[in-house]
Amino acid sequence: MTTDAMAGATRAAGGDALTRRDLRTLFLAALGGALEFYDFIIFVFFAATIGQLFFPSDTPDWLRQLQTFGLFAAGYLARPLGGIVMAHFGDRDGRKRMFMLSVLLMALPTLAIGLLPTYAAIGYAAPLALLVLRVLQGAAVGGEVPGAWTFVAEHVPPRRIGFACGTLTAGLTAGILLGSLVATAVNRGLSPAEVLEYGWRLPFIAGGAFGLLAVFLRRMLAETPVFEEMRRRAELVRGLPLRVVLGGHARAVVVAMALTWLLTAAIVVVILLTPTLIQKLFAIPAATALSANSVATLALTIGCVAFGLLGDRIGGWRTLGLGCVALAFAAPALYYGIASDPTRLVPLYALAGFCVGVVGVIPLLLVQAFPPPVRFSGISFAYNIAYAIFGGLTPPLVTLLMQGHPFAPAWYVSALCALGVVVAAWRGPREKGS
Repeated sequence: MTTDAMAGATRAAGGDALTRRDLRTLFLAALGGALEFYDFIIFVFFAATIGQLFFPSDTPDWLRQLQTFGLFAAGYLARPLGGIVMAHFGDRDGRKRMFMLSVLLMALPTLAIGLLPTYAAIGYAAPLALLVLRVLQGAAVGGEVPGAWTFVAEHVPPRRIGFACGTLTAGLTAGILLGSLVATAVNRGLSPAEVLEYGWRLPFIAGGAFGLLAVFLRRMLAETPVFEEMRRRAELVRGLPLRVVLGGHARAVVVAMALTWLLTAAIVVVILLTPTLIQKLFAIPAATALSANSVATLALTIGCVAFGLLGDRIGGWRTLGLGCVALAFAAPALYYGIASDPTRLVPLYALAGFCVGVVGVIPLLLVQAFPPPVRFSGISFAYNIAYAIFGGLTPPLVTLLMQGHPFAPAWYVSALCALGVVVAAWRGPREKGS
């Protein structure tokens, strides 16, 4: 009997029902994740402003955008180191400890960004300092996402993991929504000159406070039953968990990296970059683009839960295939639809956002791919390496591709959805139906 099964057997005779403790754990984990993810992504909503303030004024617009997105990408490139280190101790010493550490390591750099002098004050030291702080943020979020998925998956019954991971992913995307709402409020409440002078700092300073609140919330959580069972049965990995992952689970690592590539295409392009891109492509005002993004992100949050529930009912791979087909059509429809009629922005963006919710089933597949003793390390290594490569390179790559075709972002997403369909078709027949 596996450790998952042993832990499940210790639960009260409620079968697949979520207990009050499960729901409380899920709520607090999702809320804490939302606050931390807000800290990480608020940068992208002020990318244009940061580009003006942290680089010389005579820099060409396309180069400034490329450099700013490069700083954004630096956070992704730093994720593997933080994720691997935290996962190592998470598999050896406990999930909860690392779950708390990751959010603390996010809060402090976020606060520092809000207080950072600009290029006009300290020259090239400004973008260099910003680069260091983005690296620290990336290291923190590298442990947060795989740790959170592992944490909630090991707290709920096996046939509710899809819902739990989908709900947690919805919490992370709610952090994006919070960032979008805050950015919208700042752009509508302040003049462009005021945003440039001090308004852009406010979301980062608030993010530091949010992070400290998340630390407090996570102190109320208990260690996972699966980890406690492994500790009781002396099943914890004695050596390096990552060595066990690479030695015995190479195929799972490859599949997990492919799924992460799909996730990055959906989240980074459709949700994070599109508000900035449509401002340049279609002359959409910043406030309008951010408002539409808020609607799309709300739809994404709902979609994550919906696809997670569907994964519990019909299986994760079948759900992935269906969601990828839907997103492959929704992404181009968004860009071409806006080009023909800008008034259709909100409904088309909402549809695309809901379809991006297919990423809510990906954690279920990642959790199932690795056994409990090396689950944190397996997910963290595959997810963070892939995100560092694909998530980090996506913003500058999309910027360069747009030089040849303005709607390249949408087709990039569709291409990755096709990959998702292929992987689902390959793995799906092996999946046991529910």
